[in-house]
Amino acid sequence: MKRLWIVLAVLGTIAGPARAADIFEKVGTFDGQFLKIGIGARAAGMGGAFVAVADDPSAVFWNPAGLARLEEDKTSVMVNHIEWPASVNIDQATLVFHVKHLPGAVALNARSLSVADEPVRDSFRPDGTGEFFDAGYSSFGLTYARSFTDKFSAGASVNLVRLGLAEFSQETITFDLGTLYDVGVAGMKIGFAIQNIGGQVQFIDRQSRVPTVFRVGTSAELIKSSSQKLTGSFEFSHPPDNSERLNGGMEYGFKDFLFLRGGYNFNYDSEGIAAGAGVKFPVAPLKTNATFDYAYTDMKTLGAGHRISLNVRF
Repeated sequence: MKRLWIVLAVLGTIAGPARAADIFEKVGTFDGQFLKIGIGARAAGMGGAFVAVADDPSAVFWNPAGLARLEEDKTSVMVNHIEWPASVNIDQATLVFHVKHLPGAVALNARSLSVADEPVRDSFRPDGTGEFFDAGYSSFGLTYARSFTDKFSAGASVNLVRLGLAEFSQETITFDLGTLYDVGVAGMKIGFAIQNIGGQVQFIDRQSRVPTVFRVGTSAELIKSSSQKLTGSFEFSHPPDNSERLNGGMEYGFKDFLFLRGGYNFNYDSEGIAAGAGVKFPVAPLKTNATFDYAYTDMKTLGAGHRISLNVRF
């Protein structure tokens, strides 16, 4: 327990200077904002505090090092759907597998954001010209993660990101890095990740970068028995175009069958309380189990965000 409080104190010092300093929020100065929208209903239901949990295929977003902790004799497929305000829809899929004679795990993932077609307007025809334009974003990633000891794992991803608006489009390459460390007390883990390293795009004469996000957090098993498990997690994140953020959440599992989750997104412009639930059920044709999850996120004045996920291992 003493080691637990020491780690919490160290992580607390990370956010201290950020609160004390004058914050200059460079909102609207970075492109590719869809890259910051969290993937996975389970993680979202825990308030987005997942960098130190990262034990399902959504780790390709939160912390690639977590993929090294998945069962070595299993292949995992996860599909995610997000309904965001303003008729924005995001779909994502991940395949995690293991290659013979190659230690660790390999993952492929694809993500897309789409919006409804919008009418073309000009100063003479504010109600529309009769033409329409669309906007869409997508990314495709390859991830590799492995455990170097029984306590420490690391992972990295390379991603091709495509941004499109009407007839304009741009592509760029980004990288993600992550580490995960088991403290050895109360199932406690410490996670660290850097997302979207290096990407830069240009539309017409405007050049901008995609947002590189730093995350650090910890998780612990607060209750663990043969029938119940309660996991608590929190993390700090630092986006380049806004103030530092804090995410906290919990997950309660009953007999590895029913899961209830809750959390909060602190210091976010448009995200607040989050909640979710999940259920594990058998898939007879594959002789395995699957997990279905749902999460709700309060988007304040914008309404609500809804996520669903399906995770199958075989």
